[in-house]
Amino acid sequence: MTARKPALKFTKMHALGNDFIVIDALTQPAQMTPKRAKKLADRHTGIGCDQILLIEPPSSPEVDFGYRIFNQDGSEVSQCGNGARCFAKYVYDRKLIGKKSIQVETKSGKMELMVNEDRTYSVALAVPKFEFDQVPYIGSNADFGKEGKIITADIGDETFNFSVLNLGNPHAVMQVSSVKKAKVARIGKLLQKHPSFPESVNVGFMEVLDRQAIRLRVYERGAGETLACGSGACAAVIAGIKNGLLDSAVTVNLALGKLRIEWPGPDQPVTLSGPATTVFQGQTRI
Repeated sequence: MTARKPALKFTKMHALGNDFIVIDALTQPAQMTPKRAKKLADRHTGIGCDQILLIEPPSSPEVDFGYRIFNQDGSEVSQCGNGARCFAKYVYDRKLIGKKSIQVETKSGKMELMVNEDRTYSVALAVPKFEFDQVPYIGSNADFGKEGKIITADIGDETFNFSVLNLGNPHAVMQVSSVKKAKVARIGKLLQKHPSFPESVNVGFMEVLDRQAIRLRVYERGAGETLACGSGACAAVIAGIKNGLLDSAVTVNLALGKLRIEWPGPDQPVTLSGPATTVFQGQTRI
């Protein structure tokens, strides 16, 4: 008889409805492949989530943990702001670390996570990149829209206005009059599949309420529309600031709650703050 594989322990968490399977690869063997990630994330035959977060040993003494992110479709990505807040809560609550400033390493570089006194969690994301080759974006209008300014592009048979930037993953942000009426799924799919975005793109739909508040919906790479997207919220605020629509500190209203985004300006990282919640713990042999 073949011995059964040991059960994989996991924790289900969410940040304003953006849900995650968190797997501790420090205390158990937990190799992740795209095929396995896709099975775990399936909402009908697996556990179900938007992304899988893998906690790994640090690769150098300069960081506390390794941080890997797998999308619902099994693809591995470099950044997830909401997931990072859940990551911070997980390692702090389980006493895997005692300090409240946590250094992690992602595919796109180092990132600082912070446990706040009110038990919200903050993440200092990357300094935004705006050059089209860094997004990457290869539209025909490559001489326009620099530094996050709005560009006009023909996608399929339609013309869209959006800003592009990279925060460890690529974003396109468009302003809409109403997020409720926005055709999020149709436009999101269209932009993600278009060759102008060779690595696909997270598509944000931003409704400006005033200079310090927006409403937002995001259609994410590899996951579709999620209830919240941390890096998408940051990208939307940065695009709004770059185009003179928003101040440097903005409240982002999402389906299940609010995030606070602060961006001092060029060559500075953007900070995302908000809640994180543990839902349940379990184990699986998927």
